[in-house]
Amino acid sequence: MSNEHYLQNAMIHRDRRLGRRHTNWVNQFDCTHISPLIICRGPIRKEAMDVFTEMGISHFGILLSEKDSIVYQDALAPELRSLTAPDRVHRVPDYTGANKEERDQRIAQIINIAKENGYNAIFAGYGFMAEDEAMVAAMERAGLNFIGPCSRTVHDAGLKDEAKRTALKAGVSVTPGIDNGTALTLLKKHPDVAALKALAAEHGLSVDEAKLDDDSIELADKADLVLAASYIKGVDIYTVDELCATLTEAVDKMAAEYPANRIRLKAISGGGGKGQRILGIGESGRTPEMVREILNEVKTTGVGDNKNVLVELNIETTRHQEIQVVGNGEWSMTMGGRDCSLQMHEQKLLEVSVTVESLEAAIEQARASGNAIELKVLEQDLETLVAMEDEATRFGEAVGLDSVSTFECIVDRDKHFFMEMNTRIQVEHRVTELCYSLKFSNPDNSEDSFVVESLVELMVLLAAHGPKLPRPERAPRYNDSVEARLNATNQALQPSAGGVIEYWSDAVEGEIRDDQGISLHNPDTDVFMKYTLAGAYDSNIALLLTVGDTRLDTYERMAEVIRQTNMRGKDLATNLEFHYGLVNWFIGQNINARPTTRFIVPYLTAVGELKQRANNLDLGYAWQQICKAELASSTGDAAAALKSSLDLKHTLLLRPLEMLLAEPHILAGWLSINRDSYTMVEGKISWNENPLELLDDTYHFLNMDYISGAPASSMIWDHDNDVLRQALDFYAELNNRLDAEDWIEFQSILASEDAPEGINSEMWAQIRGAHAGYQAGVDILAVLPSIAEATAYYALCVNDDLTINIPERLEDGELQEAMAKILVPPPVAKSDEILAESGGMFYGRETPEHELYVKEGDHFEAGDPLFIVEVMKMFNKVYAPFSGTIDTVLVETDGVIIGKGQPIFKITPDEKIVVESPDDIAARRRSVTGEFLGQLV
Repeated sequence: MSNEHYLQNAMIHRDRRLGRRHTNWVNQFDCTHISPLIICRGPIRKEAMDVFTEMGISHFGILLSEKDSIVYQDALAPELRSLTAPDRVHRVPDYTGANKEERDQRIAQIINIAKENGYNAIFAGYGFMAEDEAMVAAMERAGLNFIGPCSRTVHDAGLKDEAKRTALKAGVSVTPGIDNGTALTLLKKHPDVAALKALAAEHGLSVDEAKLDDDSIELADKADLVLAASYIKGVDIYTVDELCATLTEAVDKMAAEYPANRIRLKAISGGGGKGQRILGIGESGRTPEMVREILNEVKTTGVGDNKNVLVELNIETTRHQEIQVVGNGEWSMTMGGRDCSLQMHEQKLLEVSVTVESLEAAIEQARASGNAIELKVLEQDLETLVAMEDEATRFGEAVGLDSVSTFECIVDRDKHFFMEMNTRIQVEHRVTELCYSLKFSNPDNSEDSFVVESLVELMVLLAAHGPKLPRPERAPRYNDSVEARLNATNQALQPSAGGVIEYWSDAVEGEIRDDQGISLHNPDTDVFMKYTLAGAYDSNIALLLTVGDTRLDTYERMAEVIRQTNMRGKDLATNLEFHYGLVNWFIGQNINARPTTRFIVPYLTAVGELKQRANNLDLGYAWQQICKAELASSTGDAAAALKSSLDLKHTLLLRPLEMLLAEPHILAGWLSINRDSYTMVEGKISWNENPLELLDDTYHFLNMDYISGAPASSMIWDHDNDVLRQALDFYAELNNRLDAEDWIEFQSILASEDAPEGINSEMWAQIRGAHAGYQAGVDILAVLPSIAEATAYYALCVNDDLTINIPERLEDGELQEAMAKILVPPPVAKSDEILAESGGMFYGRETPEHELYVKEGDHFEAGDPLFIVEVMKMFNKVYAPFSGTIDTVLVETDGVIIGKGQPIFKITPDEKIVVESPDDIAARRRSVTGEFLGQLV
C-alpha cells in the first residue's frame, strides 16, 4: 500500500483504538493535553507530525535549522507544505551545535522556545540530541516532558561504557574489550584513592568522598566518579595524547590475544556509523590517529567533553541484529528483532525483520523440503532470537526503560554479544511496527482494550501515562517486513551531496514510503515540487518498506516497488539502482541467506568487475560481427529476408543491452535472477529458455513495458514491441502444437527437416523459416552471461548453511579500491592537479590543534593523507593516489564548502602519468569483444 493508504488506514484504525471508544478506562489514556516541540528532521519529523495529528494533538511545532532550510527551494522544507502556521516553525542555527558550548546554548534555546510558545513536551526522534543525557536532564529540570527514555536510562544504557557495565551486571553477554579507557588513563597518573582525592581538590571537583573511601567500589569506578565530576565542571584532567597512549596499549594487548581479528574503536557517544573506526591487523600504530578522527567526528574535542573511546574485538563474521524494546519504567518487553547486517561504513542499507513467526514458518518449509542443513541454521537462529529477546527484556528492566529503545547485538553463528543500546527510536522502527502491534487491556476487564500500531504513538503514550499503562500483549501483523534506505550516494555508495530531485513517481500499491514530505505535490497545481539535496546532515532521502507473509514475498514486493520507481533530476545520485540489484541478488540466491556486515564491500567489488568488463565490450562491433556471420550463411532471397529481420531487430535487441551495460547494479540484479537461463557447454553459451521470452522479461525488469502514450524514452519502442509480440505469439502457438518439455528439446525438434506429426512439410518449412527469422541476431543477448562468466560473478553465492561464499579476490583491498573507481570514476584531472572526488566541507588537518597535512613545497608519498572532506555527517580522509610535491594549495581555509571535481592542489608528480590512448582503448575493447564472440554456438 502507498504511504497515503497507510496513513489513511492508520487513522481509521486509530479512531477505533485510542481514546475514541468512550470507555472510562480507555479515555484515561487520552494524549491531547500533550503539546510537543519536534526537534528532529527528516522522515521521522514528518511521521511525528502525522501521528500527532492522528492522535488529536493539535498544538505542536518544529525546529527548522538554517542548515536544513537551505536545502530546499525558496528555503521551504517539505513538511511546511502541511504545517503552514508560521508561529509553529522555530528557526535555529543548527540542531545541536559544533561543540559543548554551542550544544549547551542550543539546549537553552530549545527550552526557551518551548516555554515561550506553550509546548510542554519535546520529541527528538532518532537524530542529533535524542540520546544526549545532558539535554534530556535539562528538559526534565525545566519541567518539560521528554518523549523518550528518561535521563537515568540514557545514562545507564545510552552511554556505551555504562551500558556495557550494566549488561555484565544483568547477565548479558558482551564483546571482549575495555570500556573505561579514560579511567585507566587517569589511574596511570593518579593510581590510588589519595591521589584521586588530591586531583579532585586541585580542580575543585564535587565528588562524594564516602564513595571514594568505600572499599566495595572498585578503583576504576572511583576514577569514573572523579571523571564525571570533571565533565560537569567542564575541565580536562587528562589529555588526548594520554588517552591515546592508554588505548594503544589496550589495542596491542587485544591484538596479541586475538591475532586473527581486527579491533574496533568506538566513541561512547557515537551512533549511526558516526564515531567508529576499525583497525586492521597490525595497525595498532594508527590508534592515536583513529582516536582523534573519532573524537573530531562526534564533536567531543572541547574542554570538559567526555572523550572515552571503547576498544572492542571486531567479530569478523558479524551479523548485526537488534531487538526492539519498550517499557514503562516497571515492566519491559520486546517486539521481535531486525537484521541490519547489510551495511557499509557502519551505515545501514537494507533492514529485515526477524520474528519468531517468520522463523517458525521458514523452519517448517525447510523441514518439509528435507533441507537438513538449512533447517539446523534456522533452528539456531530462532534459539538465538529468543535468547536475545530475553536478555533485552532483562536489560530494559535493569536500566528502568520507560520508553522505546533498541538492544543491539552482534551474532556469530551460535553465539551472540550485546553491543549497545540506542535509547531512542531507530530509523528502521517501521520494520518492527509492521510486524507487531501492542494490545493494552484493562486488568479488570479484558474486553476493555485498545491497540497501538505506531511506535511514535507508543512513545507519546508512555511519556504521558507511562506508570498507568499495563504490560501489553504483542500481536502479529505481518510475518515479514523489509526497509530499503534511499540515500544520496553514488554507485560506490559514497555520499553524494548536491543534486536536485526534479521528478519522483508516486508510491505504488504495496509501497510504504517515508520521505519527510518530498513526494507531496503542489496543492494548487498537483505538480511535483523540486527538492535539493545537500550535505549539511545525513544522506537519507527516504525509507521504502514492504511487507509479506514470507521473507520471499517481502523481497519480491520490494523489487517490484523499486522496479516501478522513477526518479530523475539534475546532478542526482542515489542508491536506488544498488537496492534493485541487491534485492534481486537475494531473490536469485537464497532469501534466507545470512550475510555479515562485511558482505557489501565484496558485493560492490563484484559489481565493479561487471562494470569493468562491460566497459571493455564494444556492443556495436559485436552486433556487426554477429550479423555478418549470420548473413554469410545465406544467399539470394533468404539473405535479403534475413538482413531485413536483423535490421528490424537492431534497436529491439540493443537498447536494453546498452542500458544494462551502463547500469552495473541493475545488470547485477538481472544476472542474479537469470542464472538458470543458460548453461556453458564446452566453453559456449547455450540457452535453457527461449531468448526472446528472456528479452521480454528483460524489458519488464527494466520497467520498459509498452504503455500506449507513455514517453518513448522510458519504454520499448512501438515498432520493436510489434516485432517482439509477433514472435512471442508465434512461439506460444507453436508450443501448443509441439510436444516439447523445454526449450532445448523444442530447438531439437525445429532443427529437423522432418515435419512432426500433424504438420505438413510445406507448413513445417514455413515454421522453420519463421523460427530462423525470429531468432536472428538473438546471440547478442549472450553478452550478458558472458560478462558473468568472465568475472566469475556467480562465485559470490550462498552456501548450504546460508553463509555467503566470498571469493578471496573480492576481499583484496586494492581490488576493492580499484573497482570503486570503476563504479565511480574520479574526476578527470590534469597531470599537475588533485581534485575533490566529492563535495562537502574541507579540512586540511586532523583537528584545529594539529598541523596541516600538507602545505606548499611539501613532498608527499602515495597513501599519505592530504585533506578531509566532511559530507553527510561522515569524515572522509583523502589519501594521495601517487607521490609528488605540492606546488600550490588552492583551498587554504578549513570549514569551507568544496564541490566535486574542484581543484584542491597544484602538484608536480614524481613520475609522469601515462594516459591510455584512444587506439589502445579501442584495441582492448575489440579483443574483449572477440572473447565474447568466441563463446557463441
